[in-house]
Amino acid sequence: MSVVRNLFRTTALTAAIVLASTPMIAAQARQATASAAKQARAPARAERRPNVLLIMADDFAPKLGSYGAPVRTPNLDRLAAQGVSFDRAYSQFPWCAPSRASMLTGTRPGTTRVADLNTPFRAALPDILTLPQYFRANGYFAGRVGKIFHQGVPGGIGEAGPDDPQSWDKVVDPRGRDRDAENGRLVDLTPGIPYGSAMAYLADEGEDDEQTDGKVATEAIEMLKANRDKPFFIGVGFYRPHVPEVAPKKYFDLYPLNTVAIENQDPAMLARVLPASKAWTPDNFGMSADEQRQMIRAYYAATSYMDAQVGRVLDALQALGLADDTIVIFTSDHGFMLGEHGQWMKNILWEPSARVPLIVRVPGTRTAKGKRSPRTVELLDLYPTLLDLAGLPGYDRNEGKSLKPLLARPADRGWAKPALSQVRGGRSVRTERWRYTEWEGGKLGRELYDHKRDPGELHNLADDPRHAATVAKLHAMLPAGPVEARPKPVPYDPIRNCTYFPAQRPASPTAAKASGMGADGLAGLQRCEALDP
Repeated sequence: MSVVRNLFRTTALTAAIVLASTPMIAAQARQATASAAKQARAPARAERRPNVLLIMADDFAPKLGSYGAPVRTPNLDRLAAQGVSFDRAYSQFPWCAPSRASMLTGTRPGTTRVADLNTPFRAALPDILTLPQYFRANGYFAGRVGKIFHQGVPGGIGEAGPDDPQSWDKVVDPRGRDRDAENGRLVDLTPGIPYGSAMAYLADEGEDDEQTDGKVATEAIEMLKANRDKPFFIGVGFYRPHVPEVAPKKYFDLYPLNTVAIENQDPAMLARVLPASKAWTPDNFGMSADEQRQMIRAYYAATSYMDAQVGRVLDALQALGLADDTIVIFTSDHGFMLGEHGQWMKNILWEPSARVPLIVRVPGTRTAKGKRSPRTVELLDLYPTLLDLAGLPGYDRNEGKSLKPLLARPADRGWAKPALSQVRGGRSVRTERWRYTEWEGGKLGRELYDHKRDPGELHNLADDPRHAATVAKLHAMLPAGPVEARPKPVPYDPIRNCTYFPAQRPASPTAAKASGMGADGLAGLQRCEALDP
């Protein structure tokens, strides 16, 4: 299948296409053309440039077997055995739209200015080349199946969402039977909270390929087949394990309820949590221990279902003879809290919210095959990494750093880059040993955790004078720029089954529908104000 291609002709042609768009893009294209011309004068490569297969899960903490979690993920474990797994990889803003905007533009949230689910990154960066767009401008077919840029879940499933049309040659937005589970079939443990945030699940009937993620896998396989004879960048975005946790019943059966462990929480520990470090109140939404166990089981079941669909795509890649020509990336947009510190979901700065799985398989890898990297890395590092691996010119607007050295030497001690994360009102830095967080510049509190001794982040050392030097050092590393006000935790009333869910900022009907925060995105919402006499 390998085809020798004239790199200079390909890049010059695609650069001409980009020149026809905007002046800023034209400047980038001229730089790419000049660099490609220089490459063309070097000895020709025996093979064409590698393909890229970017696989993303949604709201997925590193709950994989290969990461030590009690979750059955044989296909992702197989991928980990073939590539390099990063044990300390972090989202720059652990919330769907802001994280994906940062990762896919290769810039920090302070640059994208995306801090909610409605703001398009092109409002601040109208001429930036996204990751798939850059590959497209350099002669690659760029295609997407499912959720790569932000889409509301469940309201945006089957819709294009706030996508970036210039990034793709083709897009497919599947919709499966899970999208219609809001018809009263869901087991909703937090009635009154919108389904996109509710602790809700369904052990569904039917086959794998009737669900949206099954259809994502099927369409991804078809896209691989259709583009097997050309360089491609294909993004495959799965929707699980984002809530509501809908998956075929057989995946729930993998986890007998009495075997599922919940967080060991005591009232004194929960009382020490800073109010700014909470996204919701009350702790655990007021769920009982048995209800928490049900929700964790559902998260595991949805994860195993998603893993099975990843396996179908990886099997097809091998069967089509593409595995030896394709870089495979697996990751998520951010993590997910499962009761740690009494919190669930994301959009906070605890380790389980900010940390993501990251597996990179590069064709021809031998010495690092199956290895793990303990170094601290960020999602925005993926953009320069993939350009580096594909032999494409670097993009000067990238704010990350190529991981290529760590793919050759996963434990390289010369790597000393911290990971930065933020949410509204909060800024955090993670090194290999420490996490340090400030809320509204410290006005609402500071947190310092020693992960060497306290991986659960249970003992806040920020005000301990013995760690003053560490605090000062980490403070200087925090994301730069002004810090906005910290929203208060969203109150939920588990007695009346309602919430004081914040009103969304005004948006056009089109934007509201695309973001999943319009009428569909708020399905299931019961405002407590509406119940007040």
